[in-house]
Amino acid sequence: MKVLNLRCTNEHRFEGWFASEDDFQSQFERALVECPMCGDKSISRLPTAPHLSMAKARDPQAPAAPVAASAPAPMTMQAAWLRAVQHVIAHTDDVGERFAEEARRIHYGETDERAIRGKATPDEAQALQDEGIAVMSLPVPSAMKGPLQ
Repeated sequence: MKVLNLRCTNEHRFEGWFASEDDFQSQFERALVECPMCGDKSISRLPTAPHLSMAKARDPQAPAAPVAASAPAPMTMQAAWLRAVQHVIAHTDDVGERFAEEARRIHYGETDERAIRGKATPDEAQALQDEGIAVMSLPVPSAMKGPLQ
């Protein structure tokens, strides 16, 4: 297993897991590697530290050095955004291309109120807002739009 540190042109950093270096190169050349945050396919590799097993080099008679307790790393903005997107996906109904129509039906009491998500053109979103229907745009990474392999 090859774990690589990668970055897109929007400065999003992420890990890529590949079966081998050749597997990474093959996927990279076919533009299959993309940023999980924004879907950018212009990816660059960052330096990756190799995993070194020091177990053999350690003196078996010497006691192990105590590991200092450390506070968990603060959540990054990227991680917080991904968790928010996951929450929205888990707690809304996907109405797809029917978003504007379904939002109006809910707003005007033609159907039960519920949280929905879907796709709307900028013109449709503006028309909804003009009618007093609150909508917001939420970019969803392509990897979260469907089942992962």
